[in-house]
This record gives sequence, C-alpha cells and structure tokens, in this order.
Amino acid sequence: MTLSWLQIVRLGLVQMCIGAVVVLTTTTFNRLMVVELALPAMLPGFLVGLHYAIQITRPNWGFLSDTKGQRTRFIIGGMAVLALGGFGAAAGVVVLEQDYVWGLVVSLLAYVLIGIGVAASGTCLLALLATATAPERRAAAATITWLMMIGGIAITAGVVGQFLDPYSPERLLRVVGTVVIAALMVTTLAIWGVERGVVTRREPESTPFLQGFREIWAERRARIFTFFVFLSMTAFFMQELIIEPYAGLVFGYTPGQSTSLSGLQHAGAFVGMVVVGIACSALRIGPLRNWVVLGCIGSALGLSSVAALGNYAPHLPLAPAVIATGFFNGVFTVAAISAMMAMAGEGRNAREGTRMGMWGAAQAIAAGFGGFLGTAAADLMRNFMDDAPAFGTVFMIQAVLFLLAAWMAARIIDSNRPTTENAGLVPGE
Repeated sequence: MTLSWLQIVRLGLVQMCIGAVVVLTTTTFNRLMVVELALPAMLPGFLVGLHYAIQITRPNWGFLSDTKGQRTRFIIGGMAVLALGGFGAAAGVVVLEQDYVWGLVVSLLAYVLIGIGVAASGTCLLALLATATAPERRAAAATITWLMMIGGIAITAGVVGQFLDPYSPERLLRVVGTVVIAALMVTTLAIWGVERGVVTRREPESTPFLQGFREIWAERRARIFTFFVFLSMTAFFMQELIIEPYAGLVFGYTPGQSTSLSGLQHAGAFVGMVVVGIACSALRIGPLRNWVVLGCIGSALGLSSVAALGNYAPHLPLAPAVIATGFFNGVFTVAAISAMMAMAGEGRNAREGTRMGMWGAAQAIAAGFGGFLGTAAADLMRNFMDDAPAFGTVFMIQAVLFLLAAWMAARIIDSNRPTTENAGLVPGE
C-alpha cells in the first residue's frame, strides 16, 4: 500500500508543527534580542546558524531510518527534542535580559536541541513521504506538506504577534510554551499509525553509513542538485533574520507588528506555492525549470523594492513589498521541493532517507550560512552608514545571489530534471 491523500495531509500536519516552532527562532526571538535587548544582530544570527549547523547530521538520521525502519519513532522523538529546544530558546531570551553569560549558555543549549529535533523529525518525515507516496502523487504530496508548513509558520507568526503585545518575559514564556506543547501533541496524533501498512524499502543494516553516503554522492544527478540547493538556499535565507529588525529600526514597527509582518511574508509564500502547485500539477503550465527561475527573479525584484522603500520612501507601507517577496519565495520553494521529492526515489534503491538527508544538510548549511552572513553584513554596514542603506545593501546582495541561482537553475534543471510523471513537468520541455 501507498499513502492515501488523508495520510499525506496528516504528514503535512507534522511539517506544519515543525515550522510553527522553528519560526519563533527567526522572528520573535531574533527581534527581541536585536531591538528590545539591543544586542548585535550577529548574536541571533549565530544562534540560528548553530541550529542549522547541527543539521549537518541529517544524512545520519536519514540513513538510520533507512536501515532501522520505523521512521515514526524518529519523527515523534525529534519533535519532542524540538519542543524542548523551542521553550529553552524563549527562556534564554528572558535570562539574557538579566545575565548575559548564563543567558548565552541557555540559548546555546536550546538551539543545539532545536537543530537535533529538526534534523531527526524533518528528515525522517520527508523520507517517509518519498518511500511511501505513489510516484504520480509525489509532486502533489510535496506541495501539500510544504504549503501546510508555510501555513503553520504564517499562523504562528500572526497569532504570537497578537498575544505578545504588550511584551513581557512572563507573557513570552506562556505563549511559547503553549505553541510547543500544541505542536508536540498534534505531531503525535497526526503521525500515529500512518507508517503501519505502507510499503517502504529498507537498506540492509550491515551497510556502514559512510559507504552508503559515498554511493549516493557518486550519483551525478544527486551531487549536482546538492550544489544547486546550497546556492539557492543561501540566497533564500539571508533575509530571514534581518527583515524584522529592519522593520523595527527603519519603519518603527513594534514587536507584535514586526512579527505579524513576517506572518504576511509567509502568507505570500503560501499563495505562491498554491499557484505553482495548481499550474504545474493540474494545469500543466510551463516546465518546472521556468517556475524555479521565475521565483528566483521575482524574489530579487521584491528584495530590491524592500531596500528602495527604506532608502527613498520610508513613509510608504512596507507590507506590500514584503508580501510580494514572500510570494516569489513560495514560487521558487515549491518548484525546488517538487524536484527534490521526485529525485529522492531515483538511483540506488532504499536510499531515499540518505538522499533527503544529504539535500536537507545542504539546505541547513546554506540556511545557517545565509542567516549569519545577512546579520553580520548588516552589523558591518551599520558601522559605516545609517540603518536604511545598511540593511538595503544586504537586501541587494541577496537579490544578486537570487539572480545567480536563477542562472544556475536554468542550466542545471534543464539538463538534470526529474521525469514528467514525478515532477509534473510538461512533456516536450
């Protein structure tokens, strides 16, 4: 048996819960450290980079689930660790206000737990989707689960933004505690029993991890796609940790308003994903490569608008440019994830978890590098110029990276694309 549509939606709920916890690190906690606590943007950039660096273990988790089976236990266990890390990160913000050293210690431990939780639960979830989803449903499954994750991010950012004002440390702990407990409960209920009865393949347990990884890395398509994931995700994540401080410092947004702004950005991404999912899978409009390129170019234009508003028209609303950027981020994301899901089932059998782990590790490294690069560049620029041009310079650097990613996508996805059946491409591309 393969996954039914209902089971795919249930797995999407798990992805939604992962996003709901992780978004707190890149929005609320980041904003509070930079604006309310007046700490360098490099600090939350380093912490988020740390949790992404920990995710270099994703291939190990994928390989374990390939060989041990029972991916459900890795998903629930990883979510429990993630929930503990999310609440610990909120506690770290509170302690930082009183004692910098101990606050830093608590934050470091919390972000390590977040990285482990995301690596274990996220990798094994995507591996289960790749192994148990019928080939003709893979693109739709990728779209559904990613849309649900973005939906969870948008809802969490918006709701937390509403309940966080007026800000207090006690209110922060209550709100975050509610979010992480709800995420763990929903994950357990959603995943329970799904894996039982579906057809999955297992790698022989006698195969060492390094041998299995080398065999996957030797696959040319898998290796080239890894490089593309790294470049594009570096561009994607550079904005994540600076958009809220930018809104607060240049446009005067409150913590709740800037968190809600992030929610609007993710809502825009949600709409972009829906558009591409319908266009590629149902209407068969255009090849997948063109949607990836469009998403990259549109993201570059959106970021240019965000930078221009701060420099030339700070009296105008920031939200439309942020929403537009989110929309094209969503266009790019769903096209790239659809290709990733389809390619995970290609090549050597019973290695879906290892492939997803390898690409997930490339994404995580790029996310950490991009996030840290964005915050470090913002801090550096602010030493030489005002806030608006400093942040604007970083947004423009990111726009250039998106254009480079578009060029790479046009070359690589054109000649190394998934099949029409699996990825929803138009025949005769």
